[in-house]
Amino acid sequence: MRAQPRSGIVRMERKWGIAFALPAIIGFVVFVFGPMVASLVFSLTDWSIGSDFRFVGLDNYRQMTTGDPLFSKSLYVTLYYTIGSVPLCMLAAFLVAMLLNQKVKALPIFRTIYYLPVLVPSIANSMLWLWLFNPDFGLFNSALRSVGLPGSQWIYSETAAIPSLILMSSWGVGNAAVIFLAGLQGVPRHLYEAVEVDGGGALRKFWHVTLPSMTPTIFFNVIMGMIGTLQVFDQAYVMTNGGPNNATLFYIFYLYRKAFAETEMAYASAMAWVLFLLIMALTALVFRSSRFWVYYEGGNKP
Repeated sequence: MRAQPRSGIVRMERKWGIAFALPAIIGFVVFVFGPMVASLVFSLTDWSIGSDFRFVGLDNYRQMTTGDPLFSKSLYVTLYYTIGSVPLCMLAAFLVAMLLNQKVKALPIFRTIYYLPVLVPSIANSMLWLWLFNPDFGLFNSALRSVGLPGSQWIYSETAAIPSLILMSSWGVGNAAVIFLAGLQGVPRHLYEAVEVDGGGALRKFWHVTLPSMTPTIFFNVIMGMIGTLQVFDQAYVMTNGGPNNATLFYIFYLYRKAFAETEMAYASAMAWVLFLLIMALTALVFRSSRFWVYYEGGNKP
């Protein structure tokens, strides 16, 4: 039997490769790219559910900046939450990872306990924290009163609502902690030995070895945490309904309200594109700054 030419084998492999990739390609086009293009078209109209399309150009975007005070409010609330939540979660996750990196008994059990909140559905988490934040019989106020301190209104106060939700965000740091733990276990041991030879202690090991070696992992977690907090929704939907006095009117919750409560699909589509551009801009800014503080084993990368 004559062997098949190499070019024929390559063409056959290419065809099979395309055939196996086709479901993913079709899924991306139908469920991601197609809706993105449609939302861009919708954002240039005044379409509401049940009405006709009418092209209005950039009017929806102008209304956001000039005629909708709740848009700027939702943007401020979301950025406030992001600025508070991301550093707190990074710090908490890093500390948890440092603890889980120690050689102690029953370590798998501790790792499971710290990761368990991530496995709990977000709605169940929100219901749990509703009880914790209850100003009358919640656990937090009960603990404060037991030591003689005044209680707080927590999410029921306009000034304390966002700080309360920032505190709540530290509950689900399991994913970031696992990534930090993987990074800690990848730090070369010979670097610690070099510090010991030079007479350095635990603090010098952390400052000169652990922290620089972990900057790529910190960079990744900051990017993912920032993208996640800019899209926070469940807490406002389940716990506060955007209140009190729009103090927790997160951007995605306001977008949801515009799209499905007020049926202003065109305006909601424009808001989605603004959020997309905002996330792109902030991500690019963090990438741009990484050259000054992210260190790689083979040298800094631009």
